[in-house]
Amino acid sequence: MRYRSQSIAYWYFAVAMCLFGLQLVFGLLTASKYLGPDPLLDFLPFDKTKAIHTNLLIVWVLTGFMGATYYVVPEESRSEIYSVKLAYIQLIAWTLMGVTAIVGYVFGWTAGNKMLEQPFPLKIVIVIVMLMFLYNILMTIKRAGRWTVTEGVLVAGLAFAAILYLPALIEYENYTVSIFYRWWTIHLWVEGVWEMIQGGLLAYLLIRLSGADREVMEKWLYVIVGLVFMAGILGTAHHYYWVGVPHYWLPIGGFFSALEPVALLGMAMYAYFAMRRAGLSHPNSLAVHWTIGSTVFTVFGAGLLGFAHTWPSVNKWTHGTLITAMHGHGAFYGAYAMTVLAMVSYTLPHLTSDRKVEGSSIGYWAFWMQVMGMFGMTLSFGTAGIGQVYLERILGLGYLDTQLKLQVHFLMLIATASVFATGAALFIWNFFRTAPRSVAAIDSSTSAPDLAPAAHTNSAVSG
Repeated sequence: MRYRSQSIAYWYFAVAMCLFGLQLVFGLLTASKYLGPDPLLDFLPFDKTKAIHTNLLIVWVLTGFMGATYYVVPEESRSEIYSVKLAYIQLIAWTLMGVTAIVGYVFGWTAGNKMLEQPFPLKIVIVIVMLMFLYNILMTIKRAGRWTVTEGVLVAGLAFAAILYLPALIEYENYTVSIFYRWWTIHLWVEGVWEMIQGGLLAYLLIRLSGADREVMEKWLYVIVGLVFMAGILGTAHHYYWVGVPHYWLPIGGFFSALEPVALLGMAMYAYFAMRRAGLSHPNSLAVHWTIGSTVFTVFGAGLLGFAHTWPSVNKWTHGTLITAMHGHGAFYGAYAMTVLAMVSYTLPHLTSDRKVEGSSIGYWAFWMQVMGMFGMTLSFGTAGIGQVYLERILGLGYLDTQLKLQVHFLMLIATASVFATGAALFIWNFFRTAPRSVAAIDSSTSAPDLAPAAHTNSAVSG
């Protein structure tokens, strides 16, 4: 670690790990409700636990993105963070907002807009926190007078994520209009600007883990950003199929959403070839596992499983079924959760004391149990979803009768989710088992040689 202010990242990652663990609790609770009986039905029904589960995912991944940014920007701009105090105030406000939202959901305080359930006062807090964050990062870059394409793509993705949250502040009485604009936030986040954030963080990791040429990596980033904007923006239309909008959205959504996996496939191929050229020789092999794993699982979960049911003639049967849950779990985990876990694994030897760079056996158990567990969960959702489509939408069986006939798949889901949760618990325990570095230790480490392969900086831009 070259800059003292990079230690901010540890506390963001620590909050993210706590929220990750809480998300798993509510995920297992939600999955168990498929089997019944449900003793918590009156206090925590399915809709509440599912809303908390999905909102916790968004909050902990965003917390991880912020922590990663506070680690990356000082190195890229070669400067301390503009205001460390502001970064900690931001983290406290963000955490309090998240806790308030969860407690509020339990007691029915919600806006009722799926995945944007935050009541209006909490939405205002989110906007203020994002403005504080962007101000701090942009002032850091301005004061340094130096930025790189890698951090430019990362910060642009975060800035667009903040801008695209603005439609969520407006309430519409018409349900179709409300759904139409809701996807401006949700879709353009997860299939648009969040991919820019993922691309920026993966570029940072690949440059340091493989020694890949920065100039080549940044050209690849331009291609990814171009493909994301070309396919991702109009690909929003695949959410408009059956919500009451004109029919011309069907071919637009089908064509452009089918193109979305191209950027993901390009990302995975470049990561593979970059690592192959380096010979996988970086001492932090655990971070290499998470980085490569993220690109592979992104292609599987977001690309392959998304492509499988995005075409209108298929989606008219699968829309809103467990097939959607299959795609959602694989895509979010591969593209965003694993990217954050890769950044945590790379930075942890620098942020904590007495930790081996190459990682421990606990770290590798955590990796493989999570990968196997999530793969099993997507298969469980997928097979249950196929059965649901056939029984409910083709044969016309009732919803509850269909659910009863899918019990074996839900047992598979609970079993594989337990494997995943065990792997995640090991990762979280591995994170907290050593203390963060003290300021004195950080000062002494600034003169120590970096273990990462030498990175080329010839394309950095000086202001």
